[in-house]
Amino acid sequence: MRHKEYLSLAIPLMLSTMTTPILGAVDTAVVGHVSGATYIGAVAIGSLIFSTIYWLFGFLRVSTSGFSAQAVGKGAKEELLHALTRPIFLALLVGVSFILLQWPIGKIALMVIKPSQEIQKLALNYFYIRIWGAPFALITYVILGFLIGTGRVKVSLFLQIGMNVLNIVLDFLFVQGFGWAVKGVAFATLIAEVAGAGVGMIIIAQTFNLSLKKWSFVSAADFSSFKKMLEVNRDLFIRTFCLIVMYNMFTAKGADFGTEILAANAILLQIQFIMAYCLDGFANATSIVVGRAVGSNNESLYNKGLSLTTYWGLIVVCFLSLGYFFMDSALFSLFTNDMSTIEVAKEYSFWLTLFPFATGAGLLFYGVFTGATRAKPIRNSTIFALFFFLTAYFLLPPFYGNHGLWIAFLVFNTGRSLFLIASLPKLKKQVLTKGMSV
Repeated sequence: MRHKEYLSLAIPLMLSTMTTPILGAVDTAVVGHVSGATYIGAVAIGSLIFSTIYWLFGFLRVSTSGFSAQAVGKGAKEELLHALTRPIFLALLVGVSFILLQWPIGKIALMVIKPSQEIQKLALNYFYIRIWGAPFALITYVILGFLIGTGRVKVSLFLQIGMNVLNIVLDFLFVQGFGWAVKGVAFATLIAEVAGAGVGMIIIAQTFNLSLKKWSFVSAADFSSFKKMLEVNRDLFIRTFCLIVMYNMFTAKGADFGTEILAANAILLQIQFIMAYCLDGFANATSIVVGRAVGSNNESLYNKGLSLTTYWGLIVVCFLSLGYFFMDSALFSLFTNDMSTIEVAKEYSFWLTLFPFATGAGLLFYGVFTGATRAKPIRNSTIFALFFFLTAYFLLPPFYGNHGLWIAFLVFNTGRSLFLIASLPKLKKQVLTKGMSV
């Protein structure tokens, strides 16, 4: 694989990940320009509930990508079919469970967030509409993972863009045209999720020659294969849960330091997420290359995937760090025009300059392990990092305030990176066998 081929995978994948935060911003902006702060708060809280739920089950996309890439490497059509149908079954099971349990989920979520009664009522209206899209949203995760794993990255990008454009158009129609406010945003997202799953299945049916005549329940439900899929998804679920714990504790501690620091940290975290999305695109590209290498037992391709990841990863890390260093003030002004908040953000800006170097290896080599469908080291690295984060979290902020909190944040990301780097040599021995193709 050459640099050009690798970038042809990485750049569309990077762009596709960037659509997620943009969509959330548009939802908020549309309802915000028509309605008041109460409506903005309701959409923000409703979106937060779904973001948390879907983030926890984002493993459906990641694991499907790894298993489908390996099936492509092996040239095994039956395995490719199973790489699609097994996680779809799981997505349906989880999605329908969310619908059946919507009342307790909604109530518990709002008990944790504790909004005002007015916002709570509107947020529940949003939640009870959008929850019906849960099976379709999770199936879309599987479809995107399958398209990415099989190398159809541009198709996956266009599918995501199409969903987002439809969502935005319906936002304006339902909110500004029909005056549905919060309900309009919810219906727009619901319709976009249903359409995305439907169009995605049509694309797969027309692009791949995967005949269901060759599919059998016995082979699809093969215990060892199904167990492996569940184990990978379990480990990725635990990884995401640890991330949510870390981010929630970080935000809560920032709130203890006052409103201005809370606002400044929120801006810095949004920029951090953008950096992470950029790196995630390259991690997804690596997952495809490594998955094919493992599937075909090709040591040369595996080594090339590692070298391309390291080479381009280092370039992207340096670009992000230097770009942020010279443009931090301009970036802050995109989020707020409150000068006091900007000044507070500048005080802690230095830590975010270090973020790409701390997290780079952890995010990039994450793609190596997902491509090899070995998620246990990913899980362990996050648990390991969370332990050190908690240690720094309780020791440093009492003495160094918000600086100590940001040091704890960097400790978490550095820990993830170091653990995955240490696990790489063992991974190669596990996934590649003797008699490797070159």
